[in-house]
Amino acid sequence: MTGLGILLLGLPPSAADIVRGIAYLAATLAYAGVWLALAIAFSTVIRSPATSALAALSVWLILTVFWSMIAPLIASAVAPIDPLDPMTVVTQYQTQQAVARLSPQTLYGEVTAMLLNPAARSVGPLFFDQVDGAIAGAPLPTMQSLLVVWPQLSGLVAAMILLFTLAYVAFQRQEVRA
Repeated sequence: MTGLGILLLGLPPSAADIVRGIAYLAATLAYAGVWLALAIAFSTVIRSPATSALAALSVWLILTVFWSMIAPLIASAVAPIDPLDPMTVVTQYQTQQAVARLSPQTLYGEVTAMLLNPAARSVGPLFFDQVDGAIAGAPLPTMQSLLVVWPQLSGLVAAMILLFTLAYVAFQRQEVRA
């Protein structure tokens, strides 16, 4: 796609564009690694191949499709809104974001939104202190975009490593009979 863009537009990508592309590739590999590690963990723990595939598919379906509907319900149960205190709305929103970020889909969505849109300034709500002194419509430098999504990238990599480690430990604890 990059080659076709260069050929048709005549504009080669800048160094910042290449770094954004490599960071996006790394995020995509970490995201795919989470689901691969989850599938391997289920196939290690569950003996039946069909059951492990269905369990992995169920977890994937819940975390990608339904988690955006479940997170507000959990947040409203954990941090209910008090009509007399306006700060509870902010607390509930922060709780909702924290619960939503338990899903790799949310983390990956925030990473891609930040890396593929240089004009984006934040993955959450934008406050006045974040745009103080910023030029409207000016793209955020690549390293600043990477710093904004560093927690999400770290979360994806940590989830991948944790799931691979759990699968490995479960595999090593099983008794293999010849």
